[in-house]
Amino acid sequence: MADEPVLILGSVIRNRRGEKLLLAGLLALTAILALIGIAIAFLIPYYGLARIHPWLPVIAGVITVVAAIGVLAAFILLLVATVLGRDVPYSRKLRSLVIKVLLPILVQIAKLVGIPREQVQHAFVEVNNELVLARLNHGAPPDRVLVLLPHCLQHSECTVKITYRVDNCKRCGKCPIKSLLELAERHRVDLAVATGGTIARRLVVEKRPQLIVAVACERDLTSGIRDTTPLPVYGIFNRRPFGPCLNTQVDINRIEDLLKHFKPAPGKAP
Repeated sequence: MADEPVLILGSVIRNRRGEKLLLAGLLALTAILALIGIAIAFLIPYYGLARIHPWLPVIAGVITVVAAIGVLAAFILLLVATVLGRDVPYSRKLRSLVIKVLLPILVQIAKLVGIPREQVQHAFVEVNNELVLARLNHGAPPDRVLVLLPHCLQHSECTVKITYRVDNCKRCGKCPIKSLLELAERHRVDLAVATGGTIARRLVVEKRPQLIVAVACERDLTSGIRDTTPLPVYGIFNRRPFGPCLNTQVDINRIEDLLKHFKPAPGKAP
């Protein structure tokens, strides 16, 4: 029994390493395809440009080389950040680039080589979490934190409406909401429940957090991170013992460990 925590920790480390390697491999493949595309875009009109003016192929060549260097530099920085999980120069812009532009491309490339979409999304969220932590650790800790929860954490037979006012919860203990409310009170952070992306975006506008700790499935976390960029979002996957969107669970200890890091309870050192 004493060896179980060590075995679990080792499994987590191996999984995260595998996710990093998966994302790094897809990034490398995307970089190669991008460089090939740039080369083709230069070679196809090359001879036609020479007929217009002898200097045009040279100018086009310089532009192509600069573009290739820029693409290569960006992908190298992304690979370093992905593999090491550390803050790098221009990390904020690179994170936005990955979220808004590269992620859909990575999903399609993964599909071509037989990798499920959910696996790519899972790897992306975990790597995003490390980049968010690296960035926040190098700056001032966030003063306003919003813990954003999915409605499926609430017990399916509960009749209390908590979407707009989570304080309506009767704290019966049949679902994780009671423990999460107590956690939010201890660390003085905002807690909210959303039934979809529209309500989640409205809550973000109203609360104006500096950090969002979001609980959801792979698909919803990925879309939520994309919708709120450049605002940092730390994603935590929900557990689905009864299937999707029904009486889901969450690792409350993981949320508390994260809040202790940035928002220690009053009277306690961080």
